[in-house]
Amino acid sequence: MNIPNEYVSTAEDTADQVIRKLKHILPTVARVCLISTFLEDGLRMWFQWSEQREYMNMQWGCGQIIATLFVVVNLLGQLGGCVMVIIQYKVAIACGVLFFIVFLQTIAYSILWDAQFLLRNLALIGALLLVLAESRGEAKSLFAGVPSLGENKPKNYLQLTGRILLAFMFITLIRFELSFVQIVLDILGSALMVLVTIGYKTKLSALILVLLLTTLNFYHNSWWRYPSHAPVRDFLKYDFFQTLSVVGGLLMIVYLGPGGVSMDEHKKKW
Repeated sequence: MNIPNEYVSTAEDTADQVIRKLKHILPTVARVCLISTFLEDGLRMWFQWSEQREYMNMQWGCGQIIATLFVVVNLLGQLGGCVMVIIQYKVAIACGVLFFIVFLQTIAYSILWDAQFLLRNLALIGALLLVLAESRGEAKSLFAGVPSLGENKPKNYLQLTGRILLAFMFITLIRFELSFVQIVLDILGSALMVLVTIGYKTKLSALILVLLLTTLNFYHNSWWRYPSHAPVRDFLKYDFFQTLSVVGGLLMIVYLGPGGVSMDEHKKKW
C-alpha cells in the first residue's frame, strides 16, 4: 500500500505545481471554456436567424412574432451573458440570464423528455454554479486583519451542487463498447468523476479528468473534419462545445478546490 500512496502523493505534488504556475490564467481559461457552448449557440442564432425562427414556428406553431422573440432572447441573452462572465461584470446576473436560457431551451427543444440532453443541460447548470461560486469570493472576517474561519456556506453548497451536476455530463459520455480500451476509459473516467463528486483528491482527479475529456472531445467530436452542409457536423459541434463547457467547470474545480462540503476539507479537521 505504501507504493501506491507514494505515487498518489507525487501526482498530487505535481498537480499542485502545475496549478500554482497556471493560477493567474486558470480562472480565465475555465470561464472561456465554460461559456463556449453559449457563445457558439448565440453566434448560431445570429448566422442562422431565419432557420432558427422557422424551426420554432414549425415546431410550436407560435407565429413569426413569438418565434422571432425566442431567437432574439437567445441571441442577446447568451452573447450578453458570455461577455459579462468573461469580464466578471455582475456575474450573478449573467449566470441568472444563462440559467434562464438553459431552462428556456430545455422547454423549447423538448429536452425534458430526452434523458441524454437533459443530463447535459444539468451539467451546464453545474458548471454555471461553479462560476457563481468563484464570483462570491471568500467569506470576510468580522475583524480587520484576522483571517476568517473558512465558513462560507452558500459558496460551499454551490461548489457541492456544481460538482454533483457535472457528474451527469460524464454519464452521457460513457460508451458501452466491448473493447478493452473503451472499458478502461469508462472505468477510469467513472472512478475519477466519483472522486470529484465526493470531493476526495479533488484537484488531482479533476485535472486528470480535464486531460481525459479534452483528448476524447477532440477525438470523437472533431466537427471541423466535415463539410458545412453535412448534418453530422452540427451534432458533433453541439457535443464538442457542451463537453468543452464541462471541461471549464472541471478547471474551475481545479482552481477553487472542492469547497467546505467535501472529504478533502473534512480530512483537514481530523
